[in-house]
Amino acid sequence: MLWERDRVIVLGHRGYMSKYPENSLLAFRKAVEAGADGIELDVWLTQDGKVIVMHDESIDRTSNLSGKQKEMTLEELKKADIGMGERIPTLEEVFEVLPKDALINVELKDVDTAREVARIVSENDPERVMISSFEIEALREYRKHDTETAMGLLIDREEVVPLIPKLKEELDLWSINVPMEAIPVIGLEKTVQALHWARSMGLKVALWTENDVLFYKDDNLAKLKGLFEIVIANDVERMIEYLRRLGLR
Repeated sequence: MLWERDRVIVLGHRGYMSKYPENSLLAFRKAVEAGADGIELDVWLTQDGKVIVMHDESIDRTSNLSGKQKEMTLEELKKADIGMGERIPTLEEVFEVLPKDALINVELKDVDTAREVARIVSENDPERVMISSFEIEALREYRKHDTETAMGLLIDREEVVPLIPKLKEELDLWSINVPMEAIPVIGLEKTVQALHWARSMGLKVALWTENDVLFYKDDNLAKLKGLFEIVIANDVERMIEYLRRLGLR
């Protein structure tokens, strides 16, 4: 399995988003060129049933146009500039431009994406893919179409934590994808306990954050050494260098 490594995996969060337009083909290529093992991206379904890469529910924040992608066709969306002349990519285009060994973490933004994403993954290399979502129903729907691909449960609130053992069995979860924001919210000690608990069930741990500062503040990541397999970072070069200093790369 491509996700099983003898070092911590670094994924570019929405590509190399600290330097390039988020969720663009340019950001994805640059993340891998900078040494990342792969990238994390977000997907929605267009009005005409195409899977496009975009974080928000609308294209307002990240492009020069406005509108909700679920109410727009791919042709309409391709007119938007998301920065540096980049266009909104389709999921197929991501598979086409990245090296064959680059890992791809696909976050389902809602349940409607599941069937078509499963089809695209099956036609490419499922071994390099991890499917993740905050939406449990989206993960359930995805599993109806693909029982093999690695799956990660994204966690954004404490209420989800007690559901993890049941969901691990139901969905054959490979990982839990935990925000570094857990540390300021519940404290370092409770975060460490939670990660030990998850790993005792055989789950892998992917760490992510909206703001890379939380990785480095008070050496938080160093304090979690040995408790995670994946880091999803905005600035991949800084993260790779930091992990090297920790002996994890």
